[in-house]
Amino acid sequence: MQAIAQSLDGIIDTVSAKHPLGVYLNTLKVGGVCVMLGAPDEPMDLPTFDINLRRLRIGGSVIGGIKETQEMLNFCGKHNITCEIEDISIDYVNTAMERLVKKDVHYRFVIDVQGHAYFLRTVS
Repeated sequence: MQAIAQSLDGIIDTVSAKHPLGVYLNTLKVGGVCVMLGAPDEPMDLPTFDINLRRLRIGGSVIGGIKETQEMLNFCGKHNITCEIEDISIDYVNTAMERLVKKDVHYRFVIDVQGHAYFLRTVS
């Protein structure tokens, strides 16, 4: 992380577990922004002195609306910003949960439910 210290304008943090936020905040430039989208079940420790000294801004959202989501997707497409995921089937969910407990997860799990009849519903 030292190699990218104070080099980023912003961070979108989607981690839903307690993690060392200060390590990531150190990658932000003066006036940088960190947007918290994950919802850890424990309070996060914040390096308030460093946040104040470097005028960092921390914000959050549970979810963006359709307009904001589309703007974000358009921005990512325009700037070739992608994410790394592990695409899993619904049949793999229990194994995925076991891997979460073992901390054997490197990317966000995305469950592919397309074609599973119990997830499809008809509108009358």
